[in-house]
Amino acid sequence: MNGPAPEKDNAMFDIVYHLRQRRDTLSPVERRIADAILRDISAASQLGIAELAARAQVSVAAISRFAKSLGCDNVRELRARLAEASAVGKRFLDEPDAPPVSALYAQICSDIEVTLRRNLGGLKEPEVQAAAEALAGARMVHAFGMGGASTVFAAEVQNRLGRLGRPVSACSDAVAMRMLAATLGPEDVVLALSITGITAELLTAIEVARSYGARVVAITRAGTPLAARADWLLPIVIDETDFVFKPTASRYAVMLAIDILATTLALHQPTDNRERLRRIKLALDASRGGDDRLPLGD
Repeated sequence: MNGPAPEKDNAMFDIVYHLRQRRDTLSPVERRIADAILRDISAASQLGIAELAARAQVSVAAISRFAKSLGCDNVRELRARLAEASAVGKRFLDEPDAPPVSALYAQICSDIEVTLRRNLGGLKEPEVQAAAEALAGARMVHAFGMGGASTVFAAEVQNRLGRLGRPVSACSDAVAMRMLAATLGPEDVVLALSITGITAELLTAIEVARSYGARVVAITRAGTPLAARADWLLPIVIDETDFVFKPTASRYAVMLAIDILATTLALHQPTDNRERLRRIKLALDASRGGDDRLPLGD
């Protein structure tokens, strides 16, 4: 294989990327091996050296040389790296069958509707009420969320609770989360948002907050490490499709939980909160104008 072997990185080594990037520079023998692997990465990770050689129509020795040219010590390590690559799921490795654009629009809408209806059944009134009461009585609510979607969710929690007069802040930085968590106490509540429920930095911050007595409301999947650390759980269910280019509908599951929680919180003090919302509407109209049906904020 032309060029130096890729340097090993125990954190991540994307063997699929390297095979695809360097394919056109390979010798004919190496290219047959690469093509045999790329046709079915999962299967290649399970094949013995003789089986892979037969599939690529090369010698066993060529397979060993190929593994070393990729920076692997031996074929066993090559198979391990292929297994890691295939673990991301076939839907990210295979070419998708894209539906027509008109059908895609309808499918996106349908997936959102299915997600909302499925998740609505998992939000039980006693748990939502208890979580809302915790937010209502908190000295401070900290909305913790990391990543592309959960960062937005944390900001939305700040937007929704702030208009109800609740002291709330959003945080999406791992170091800042940990620092804030160390300042909390039993009077504070962390509202933790995570679609996966396994983000290590978020879990660490939650552990710190809990160690000082802060209570935790979590919007995440049931059965996850974050759910296990929550005093109150608003569970979400996610169903990903094989069409990876479509945004995940799980975002709407989290937004549904936020909307239900915030509305329940607002109804704890309906008179006071109606007055707060009236003031917000007056302040916005004085600045931008508009009719009575415009939303409170853009």
